[in-house]
Amino acid sequence: MAFEYIEIERVEKLTKKEFIENYYKPQKPVVITNQIEDWPAFTKWNFDFLREVAGDKTVPLYDNRKTDHTKKVNEPDFTMTMSEYIDILEKGPTHLRIFLYNLMKDVPSMKDDMKWPDLGLRLLKSLPLVFFGGQNAKVFMHYDIDFPNIFHFHFAGEKQCVLVDPKETKYMYRLPYSWICNEDIDFDNPDFDKFPALKKVKPYITNLKHGEMLYMPEGWWHYMKYLTPGFSLSLRSLAGRPGNLLRGLANVTFNRYYDNWMRKRKGQAWLDYKDEVAIKRTNAQL
Repeated sequence: MAFEYIEIERVEKLTKKEFIENYYKPQKPVVITNQIEDWPAFTKWNFDFLREVAGDKTVPLYDNRKTDHTKKVNEPDFTMTMSEYIDILEKGPTHLRIFLYNLMKDVPSMKDDMKWPDLGLRLLKSLPLVFFGGQNAKVFMHYDIDFPNIFHFHFAGEKQCVLVDPKETKYMYRLPYSWICNEDIDFDNPDFDKFPALKKVKPYITNLKHGEMLYMPEGWWHYMKYLTPGFSLSLRSLAGRPGNLLRGLANVTFNRYYDNWMRKRKGQAWLDYKDEVAIKRTNAQL
């Protein structure tokens, strides 16, 4: 048994009014095509270009291992140069990926290759974050700590994106003091016997190709799988709903620091406790 997926709506280039009325206000995800063909990045950004402009930069790398109590939230597993990493991507399937990397802080000239979308959101121009993955690399199911609205642009290849409405968070086995779910869940092949509440979840799905943009509303869960080597750019704005803004503020000012402190104090026992609580609380919803 697998999830019953809902295809994310796909539209061609939108006006500001169309985006605000049809997607931002109702907080509805959408894939927008033909939106960035006028960006220099649309034709320039590929692995050869990145090797040329950023090959010597040290990049943070993650693999598919579970959370390690000895590491802080989002602490990378490895580092290497961008050139070394691209060599690995081009050799074949790999779990290694780049997550939440502000590449344009290291290579400011890349900002000249993009335009800030005029779709009615006040985007944080200091935080254009990039994400990379090799074939078969997976990004664990999570929502963003600060509940932003996200424009997610994909380059060089194809990736699968699975989104879950925050209204279904109560069925997602979310870990306390975290914005991820139980890491034993395989969202490609969910075990509904072990995690029965997942039967109530109806995820949204799409495949993004080069130059396509996915709008992810505030607090939506997302799981990404790279079908080919590729990379993405995320532009974000602060949450527009007061409740989400407050939840995001609590996460960045308290929850992540408390979680780090408890990992250091309790070790693996803290992570085991969070798993236990997540399963107990979620199954109680049934």
